[in-house]
Amino acid sequence: MNSDDLFREALEFAGRQVRSLILRDPDFFPMYTHRGRWRHSLPAWTHWCDGFLPGIMWILCARGDDSWREPAERYTRRLAPRQFDREVHDLGFLFLSTYGRWFELTRDAALQDVLVQAGRTLALRFREKGSYLRSFVSEDSLFIDIMMNVGIIFHAANQTGDQRLLDIAMRHCLTTRRVLVRGDGSTAHEGLFDLETGEFLRQTTQQGFRGDSCWSRGLAWSLYGFGSAYGHTRDARFLETAKACADFYLANCPADGVPPWDFDAPSESRALVDTSAAAIAASGLLQLADIAADETYRNAARRILVTLCERHLAADDPEWEGILKGGVYHLHKGLGVNESVMWGEYFFVEALDRALRNA
Repeated sequence: MNSDDLFREALEFAGRQVRSLILRDPDFFPMYTHRGRWRHSLPAWTHWCDGFLPGIMWILCARGDDSWREPAERYTRRLAPRQFDREVHDLGFLFLSTYGRWFELTRDAALQDVLVQAGRTLALRFREKGSYLRSFVSEDSLFIDIMMNVGIIFHAANQTGDQRLLDIAMRHCLTTRRVLVRGDGSTAHEGLFDLETGEFLRQTTQQGFRGDSCWSRGLAWSLYGFGSAYGHTRDARFLETAKACADFYLANCPADGVPPWDFDAPSESRALVDTSAAAIAASGLLQLADIAADETYRNAARRILVTLCERHLAADDPEWEGILKGGVYHLHKGLGVNESVMWGEYFFVEALDRALRNA
């Protein structure tokens, strides 16, 4: 089977798994599986994943299957109150994957209003001292993950002409580039600041092995997020950073492109891979291939997707409810380890769609 046929087959399987989920458990927004089941009583830690399930539906709808339209709209509308949510730093995840994709299909101005408000709400997290959007953890905390969410502020700025929003988004990206992306293209998960002076204090982590290690999902967020920031701004510094992160990823991954959960993980846990990091990286590499006009990145992304399709799909396990096995949420908390994770599902489907559209 050639790779495009493999990708189409994986997308069909993904659609069947999502259809089964929404029929079995209507209006439920899952986060990660436990023993292959989406519904369980384990904690979420934070409430950031609700955009990914309807986001998959919108991708499948845009591919021409209009049967996804009704559930995509229904699940998406339930997110509307969160355009005002000041408790999380994840409004890009919640709204670009849902209202953003819905708007791309319809150009309905009312949908644009929601996107703009979500961007304005996220911008309220900005701290002048330090020039960063604070994470949900604490005022002094900056996460690499926020690079995947700052795009909603760029979007709001571009739609409204609000220079203040553009300034916030730019300054956040430049601060993240300065304090979390290292000279070799590796990344830290979290940075801490002095709240009185705004001075950057140190790199640390919530989910990686150590503060000075390179947590693979965080690197994938950075690779993808700086590429998106370049798309919004055409600022060459952001493209340079995206390429540095991509080059580190590719140089330090196994040949199949699926990384360990942390690139500096100790030998006793290095065998634990994170397929969600691979899926994010694959989609980010496909984006980078387009904006940098470099087929090396496209070829690497397709190699990663072939590995995910051939070795990590749940298609051979009829009891497994997810699409992609081998994801890792929070190793230290014991949450979603070697399971399906909703962001892994979404970015896997997005990457498959991107690969087929550019074939």
